[in-house]
Amino acid sequence: MRLRHSLYLMGPLLFGTLTGCGEGLDTAPGSDAPAIEAPASEQLGTVESAAVSTAGLTTHFRSWLSANGYSADNFARTDLVGGSFGGKESSTDTVVNTPVIFIHGNSDKAVGTGTAGQSGWNNSIEYFLANGYKSSELYATTWGPADIMQTANQYHSKPNIMHVRRFIEAVKAYTGKSKVHVIAHSMGVTLARKAILGGSANDSLNGGSYDVGASLTSSVDTFVGIAGANLGLTSCYLTGPSTPTCGATNGLYPGYLFGGVVLGRSAFLDNLRSKSGYEGSYRYSIFSTADEIIGYGGVVYGSYTSRIPGQTGEKVYDAYPYGHYNSKDLTAAVQLSMVKYHTIP
Repeated sequence: MRLRHSLYLMGPLLFGTLTGCGEGLDTAPGSDAPAIEAPASEQLGTVESAAVSTAGLTTHFRSWLSANGYSADNFARTDLVGGSFGGKESSTDTVVNTPVIFIHGNSDKAVGTGTAGQSGWNNSIEYFLANGYKSSELYATTWGPADIMQTANQYHSKPNIMHVRRFIEAVKAYTGKSKVHVIAHSMGVTLARKAILGGSANDSLNGGSYDVGASLTSSVDTFVGIAGANLGLTSCYLTGPSTPTCGATNGLYPGYLFGGVVLGRSAFLDNLRSKSGYEGSYRYSIFSTADEIIGYGGVVYGSYTSRIPGQTGEKVYDAYPYGHYNSKDLTAAVQLSMVKYHTIP
């Protein structure tokens, strides 16, 4: 049962916490104790827009991708219903707001279609559309197979990292904006962090050593990481690095505690921890200590795994209905406030 449970954990990892940002930070420096705020029902606005379209990227964006060397990246993911979202309706469509790029978690996809664990970014996209954004300012693509049965086989692979990386670069170039925002959930958090960090990487199943590229820090205004496993998953400690998702090289293996020191954490996670503050000009985390997927109160060896080193602020929840998925699906207003106003409501 432990093995089966731990593999399921690797679906979109998401926490819901709200503690503050900048001078409004509600957590004392160096403290892990979150300040719990008002129920999200008091923070979320009313979404009046229709259901998000599953038509995928607009024709204009697809044509641009084809003309600019991105055809092989398959950002449209036409093999899936809900495989992508975003783009201008025509050449006269303007981009006013800083573009927002949504990166989903393990086994999820860009736009959800009702399957358990695959809610996509529907709620967030609908909320942003209802509050001043257009499809030319909101973007999402699907990385991975979007198949729950293949969850345990997904990891921070070269194809996944480069898919996210090139999508960020493509959206920035296509919209002509100097910066973009990135909102990521679950494994999408750690994938996006490496895509932005850049540098060397190694994937023995896909050609060995490779270079992700130069840092994209200057291209990202705000990064929001929801229910990420930045310190690894305790569930992976229970099973050991027995699956790609829990792998000790490019997985979410948290290592082991020996003499009060954590040893053996995955090389990928240690690489992400080698620097801080590189995810963007503003860096926020959202998570829940009641996350039913990450479990253990969201704590890995004494620290919240969903916290981003050097973050600007965080939002933390501690009770139902804010678990792994609802930390993403019920926090659209918080996400918008973070990227647009750099505040935590």
